[in-house]
Formats: sequence, C-alpha cells, structure tokens
Amino acid sequence: MTDDKGTVLVVDDEPQMLDIVSFALETQGFTTVCERDAERAWAAFQQRSFCLAVLDVMLPGQSGIDLCRRMRSTSDIPIILLTARTEPKDRIAGLEAGADDYVPKPFHPRELALRAEAVVRRSRSSSGQLQLGDLRFERDRLFVGEAALRLPITELRLLSALAAQPNRTVPYADLTMHGWRMLEGPGSREMLKTTIYRLRGRLKEAGSSATIIATRGVGYGLMEGAAPVTKL
Repeated sequence: MTDDKGTVLVVDDEPQMLDIVSFALETQGFTTVCERDAERAWAAFQQRSFCLAVLDVMLPGQSGIDLCRRMRSTSDIPIILLTARTEPKDRIAGLEAGADDYVPKPFHPRELALRAEAVVRRSRSSSGQLQLGDLRFERDRLFVGEAALRLPITELRLLSALAAQPNRTVPYADLTMHGWRMLEGPGSREMLKTTIYRLRGRLKEAGSSATIIATRGVGYGLMEGAAPVTKL
C-alpha cells in the first residue's frame, strides 16, 4: 500500500471531474477531500490542514481564482488551478492570484497526479541556506532581518534563484525554469513580469533593502549594493 503523502483539497462543480482528479491523486498516495463550490471548500480549508489544493477555475458563485486568492491570503500551501481557458491572460490571472501551477483541460490524470506530487515535494524540500544583505533563506523559509516573510512557493524559488547570483542579471529562461520548472513559452515572460512585480512589492512592504532590477530583453537581477552573498 502506498504511504499517505498528505491530504489534498479538490474543488470542482462537476462530479465526474471530482472522481477523476481524486482517483488520480489517491492512486499516487494522497488522501482527498472533495467539495463542489468555493464556500464549502473555504469552510473545509479552515477546519483542517491540507498539503495541496486543486481548484477548478469555473465554480458556481465565487471563482476558483477568487478562492485561490482567499486561500493565499492566509496560507502558503501549494495551489494548482484547473481550467479549460488556455489564453496567456487567463494563466497570468491565476498566477497573480498566487497559484503555483496551472493545468489546462483536458489533461491526463497521471500527469496531474505527478505534477501534484512534484509541487508538494518542492514545497517540503529544502531550498538550502543563503544570505544576501538583510535576506536570509533557511530551508523553505525566508527572513528579512529577524522577521519571517511568507511567500508562495513560486516567488520563493524565484527569489532564491536571484539571490544565488547577486548583483547579476539572471536570464528570463533560467528564472522561468527555476520558478515553474518549465521552458520559456508563449506568455511566460509576461507571467514572470507579473510575479516579479508582486515580489518587489512584498520585499518593499517587509522593509528589505534588496531591489529587483530589470535588464530589458535579458532578465532580472537582485541588487544589494556591495553586500556579499554568503552560502551558509
């Protein structure tokens, strides 16, 4: 029998899709809790702990994107969005809401299960220990000075990739691979731009002196004056 890898909240208003997703995840070793609308899902989310949420975008009442944004305001668990909408702007909207992955329908159940396993594994894995100026990475946590700053997994991966090459421009393709584990494609630069914009705001709000600078046509760099980066 496969070891339990954690409990996943699955939200979709189509019973058949709930069955497909939950069966795929359970076959991969997860336990699932299924809900058919955002309000019931939010109630379940508040009552117990989940290792992952898989949300359909098109839900009755509150959308999956709205639910994702609501969850992200209180938690940094991985979130995967499922949708029949494949336009770059739709994908960007989901990532802006804090999603860690975006899976278009139709999809192969096995692929979804493996992507779910990968995003949960990444969220639990160590990101190493690294320090740049007032930023300090310890395993999967980020500190600004002595204060912990909670970030979605994608933003944490991007920031750690930038911090590993301080005061240098990291190419778009490298950041896309670090952040989403995918090659550059249509809409990927806009997706990256949106995520970096959000990340800049979080750093500023936290009082960090680190700044993310864009090099047009090349990529982004994390700048901290002449402060050295230290691998701890």
